Amino acid sequence: MNTIKTTIRDKTAIIALDNGRSNAINADMVKELSTMVRDIEHDDNIGGLIITGKDGFFSAGLDLIELYDYDEIKIRKFWIDFLALVSILTCFKKPLISAISGHSPAGGCVIAICSDYRIMSEGKYLIGLNEVPVGIIVPDSIFHLYSFWLGQGQAYRFLLEGKLLIPQEALEYHLVDQVVDPDTIISSAERQMKKYLQLNRNAWQQSKLNLRKELIIKVNADQSDSLDLMLEQWWSPSTRSILNTIITNLQTK
Repeated sequence: MNTIKTTIRDKTAIIALDNGRSNAINADMVKELSTMVRDIEHDDNIGGLIITGKDGFFSAGLDLIELYDYDEIKIRKFWIDFLALVSILTCFKKPLISAISGHSPAGGCVIAICSDYRIMSEGKYLIGLNEVPVGIIVPDSIFHLYSFWLGQGQAYRFLLEGKLLIPQEALEYHLVDQVVDPDTIISSAERQMKKYLQLNRNAWQQSKLNLRKELIIKVNADQSDSLDLMLEQWWSPSTRSILNTIITNLQTK
């Protein structure tokens, strides 16, 4: 695995995103994370999963530098695979905790909101969905995930302005469940996982799937039409111009 590192401890799998300084999400990470999460779900010796990142970054979101140069076929496949990963994480029946170790905008936030419980490092970090100001249309399934935690009205307002929240704001709006010292983020996630794993496995997992029943239906619905609209916008001159500016800024840092 080139973009993730996985360890097993006390019947808990810990996946650390590991793709450059900011853990940007590219096709390789989507593929590797999808494969690993499926394997963990079917491994009876593993009770739950914690996903984390690096100090300062959970994930900065999509790897725009790489994606910008994808042709039409490749970018469509990427989005299909990314939305499939969202489905895999949302439908994951075992306990899933995100230990958000730093910045988590856009795609990083998407991974986090698939989980059952989110713990974020305190500090000058940001989390949220800021796709609209970048010129990217948010897919239906991702809006449903966001509103599952924030409520539809709040998700609507935040999404349309591309609002990014600091940890305490994210806690206030229930986007995260805990804010902790960065040095304790993994131990805090492991403590929460132990609470889940002490409960009857079948009762916990079936209750999770029941509580997410409508969300799972929405996430797995056919998104072909919305994907077409999103990709049309992706290739528009205005979005390409914004992306080019962002990429130039990233490359000069």
